[in-house]
Amino acid sequence: MSSISHLIESWRKEQLDRAARVKIQPLSPIPRFVAGADCAFAADKKSIFAVAVVYDRVEQKVVEIARDHRPLTVPYVPGYLSFREGAAVLAAIGKLKHEFGVVCFDGQGMAHPRRCGLATHLGIELDMPAVGMAKSVLCGEFTEPKAEAGSISPLIHKDETVGWVLRTRANVKPIFLSVGHRIDLPSAKALAMACLTRYRIPEPTRQADIEVARFKKA
Repeated sequence: MSSISHLIESWRKEQLDRAARVKIQPLSPIPRFVAGADCAFAADKKSIFAVAVVYDRVEQKVVEIARDHRPLTVPYVPGYLSFREGAAVLAAIGKLKHEFGVVCFDGQGMAHPRRCGLATHLGIELDMPAVGMAKSVLCGEFTEPKAEAGSISPLIHKDETVGWVLRTRANVKPIFLSVGHRIDLPSAKALAMACLTRYRIPEPTRQADIEVARFKKA
């Protein structure tokens, strides 16, 4: 077996182990301060930029931004992206000083072939509530939710509900919610809806996406 095959097998076992440790439970009340995290790769794919923000959903503003930039040392393997992105994203989150009660990731949680996307991978690492708020689907099938804001439909993979497809605004493309850790799908929906302004994407991940683009250009 090649070295990359050994690496992938060790990653697979780690993902399955983390997925087995996920706690699915209500998050109540919905925290006022919500972290959001995102990352981007340099044009030459040799380094990674990561940003974490803390969003105050009462005042509807970002109250803190933290960043991390480092060389890429992990190869790209489909389905194992959290091993490539995770260290930088975790470092950015670790630099936050302001309190927050949950982390929203621009990616998947349990809506992953082995039930361990970035939100689960890092949610377990942090041992705190985490949710995947993805713009697109990684695995599973669904029917379009109704056109009204707040409508949902289940995301099904291998006969298991791995997430919810949520219409955040009327007549716009839905987002894909999945449990990362220490949250459940009804709480994830409540959190997403509580963090909306006039955009399709909830503010914690939308602002993290904006800030990582700025960081990459700086």
